[in-house]
Amino acid sequence: MHLDVNTGSARRPARAMWTLGALALMTLAASCSTMSLSDIAPSTDISPRLAREIKAKGFTDNEPVLVRIFKQESELEIWKKKPSGQYALFKTYPICRWSGKLGPKRKIGDRQAPEGFYSVSMGQLNPHSNYYLSFNLGYPNRLESALGYEGEALMVHGACSSSGCFAMSDQGVAEIYAVTLKSLQSGQQAFQVQAYPFHMTAANMAAHSGDPNMSFWRDLKVGYDSFEHTRQEPKVSMCGGRYVFNKMFPGGEPTDPLATCPGDTGREDRVADATLTMSTSPEMHAYTYVDGGMNPTFRAMLKQYGPKQMARKVSVIKYPISRPDAALADPYEASN
Repeated sequence: MHLDVNTGSARRPARAMWTLGALALMTLAASCSTMSLSDIAPSTDISPRLAREIKAKGFTDNEPVLVRIFKQESELEIWKKKPSGQYALFKTYPICRWSGKLGPKRKIGDRQAPEGFYSVSMGQLNPHSNYYLSFNLGYPNRLESALGYEGEALMVHGACSSSGCFAMSDQGVAEIYAVTLKSLQSGQQAFQVQAYPFHMTAANMAAHSGDPNMSFWRDLKVGYDSFEHTRQEPKVSMCGGRYVFNKMFPGGEPTDPLATCPGDTGREDRVADATLTMSTSPEMHAYTYVDGGMNPTFRAMLKQYGPKQMARKVSVIKYPISRPDAALADPYEASN
């Protein structure tokens, strides 16, 4: 959890600390924003550089957006809606820091970054964030609240510090914020955020088949597969204590997330993937849990510069890197 209050105070002048030359030394540089800190303050508008990139990729500024987040890969994707009604990938951003482990957030203080489906409207954006810029995911959503999950102020924000949030660096969140803000200003009422433990391929599901979260992940995979196959935003309902996707219910949308889904005859909406081997062998999960993850792009920076100097390169307020030793020992690195 990050208490991300609206301070209303002016930010400190940004300094040009992250150069293109430094970025060239990193892995996955093509996924990363190439802005320096001096390019991002104080405007929340789309920069001329970002506008050129949007146009070069065949998009416009005002198209609706959709966001997907993947913990294991430490990546955030922005998708933009085309005239056909389908979404196309605009850009993938490396996540500088997320905390906890794979699995949903359930209680305050568990350091878990959430997993699930969320809706972000204009009121959830904070241009005066303590972490440069941010938007609130809206955790707990209706289903999570009904299940008794606790927590608040779970954000996508700048800097590189997490205690349940997804920290993108100031450069990354500057672009993410500007693109999503423009879509909301252009008429999109809210954009969907899909937060996953990993890309929900058959191989990844099999690799984690003994995990106690598998039942929950199978439900998430229905929504994941829907978007993968149609490139359209899945309709999300909540009933029977789970997410249900693309269903029309007699009598209208369910209002009680814990009540039996109207017309439910079982779990037919779950993924039936015969290629999965539901092994509970502990050897499949023998990695050492440390604390969350960091994209290899940023881990390269951390190794090269150390936590203090890296903090100066990714945050205008030089916010400390959270648990840098754990970030260097990221157990998911081999999967990224």
